[in-house]
Amino acid sequence: MELETLQELLEQKKRSEVKKLLLEMNEYDIASLIEDLPEDQLIQVFRLLPKNIASDVFVNMDDEVQRNLISSLTKEEAKTIIEDMFTDDAADLFEEMPAVMVTRLLSNVDKSTRADINRLLKYPDDSAGALMAMEYIHLKKGLTIEQSIARIRKQKEDFVSYDSCFITDNSRTLLGYVTVKELIINEPDTLIDDIMEECEHVLTTQMDQEEVANIFQDYDYSTLPVVDSEGRLVGIITVDDVIDIMEAEATEDIEKMAAITPTDKPYMKTGVFETWKKRIPWLLLLMISATFTGSIITHFEKALATYVVLTSFIPMLMDSGGNAGSQASVSVIRSLSLDEIEFSDTFKVIWKEIRVALLCGITLAIANFAKLMIIDHVTMTIAAVVCSTLLMTIIFAKFVGCTLPILAKKVGFDPAVMASPFITTIVDACSLLIYFKIAGMLLGI
Repeated sequence: MELETLQELLEQKKRSEVKKLLLEMNEYDIASLIEDLPEDQLIQVFRLLPKNIASDVFVNMDDEVQRNLISSLTKEEAKTIIEDMFTDDAADLFEEMPAVMVTRLLSNVDKSTRADINRLLKYPDDSAGALMAMEYIHLKKGLTIEQSIARIRKQKEDFVSYDSCFITDNSRTLLGYVTVKELIINEPDTLIDDIMEECEHVLTTQMDQEEVANIFQDYDYSTLPVVDSEGRLVGIITVDDVIDIMEAEATEDIEKMAAITPTDKPYMKTGVFETWKKRIPWLLLLMISATFTGSIITHFEKALATYVVLTSFIPMLMDSGGNAGSQASVSVIRSLSLDEIEFSDTFKVIWKEIRVALLCGITLAIANFAKLMIIDHVTMTIAAVVCSTLLMTIIFAKFVGCTLPILAKKVGFDPAVMASPFITTIVDACSLLIYFKIAGMLLGI
């Protein structure tokens, strides 16, 4: 169904037809469709949905739409939505809402749900504790498979994931897990203690979400347990939440690499003034740092006046150096984020990039030399200055591009900050110094 068709049916007050068409759709598709409706029509359509479907549709909506919608619902409607949501989704909803609104909404839900949500809201935003769900299959040691399955059936509506059942002792200390497969293929009177496996990886509530994502990615987990400081099972994290982390972390890195202060809001949801605030600090910093480039050119004005032709090659040299540095930095930053390289690999990385730089620099220098002689008709000496500078600039740029991100991570900065704009500014200034130094030696200026 298209948005225009839906609006037309609503204007004609054909609500039963709207409901029928929506129920034929997936919850995600319903959310994607109706979240673009005006607020009055959105509430109208949302109330047509059965309660069990409405909660799933609500979870798939944009964060801002969720907050606006739930604040417009009645107390009972909001209560139903919140109590049907998994605790991690509910905590995400309240995280960006005003405290007064959070208090009002939570006052209507039952005590256990309110306690679980408040507990999640106390964890740091980027931690495993804030990310985990508190609905999970929890079995105690000493149960038989028959007893375990009976427990699972009894609480089937409360669980996020069914692939693994985590086993604890009477104090909720995590002992291990058993897969659903093992519960099916073994005899009913088998003790789960006998088929239990030890958890190879266990997350802690304070663990950074990026570290969590790396563990899921490296070992292909679908579910992992989360324990507190005393080793007690407090929640689980599933792969669907991790995918959201990966997307958020990748977006953040891309924004930092483009010299933009990261934001959680989608592009079209971010106002002009807010976008300006995210971009202007870096632009100011880069503008100020770029003044060094102008100072270098001013310092060598007499040399440029003697050989005016040298001026025309400055943009090409600066751009080539910046591009070469960006290539190296992006490759190294990506490898750092995937834990493919460590600080101890610095010299290996430098040695590799220097060899790559030599090959790239020589290739570009040869191509540029041919262009200078055939098209530009410059002297051999001028061509030698430009091509020598190009080779040295490429080597320097790749050296800077591969070392700065590694050093940044070593001292505790985000390597993504040392990406294209920052490195380009450094390389621009240094390429000019190299240019005029070589010109001075070969041309005697």
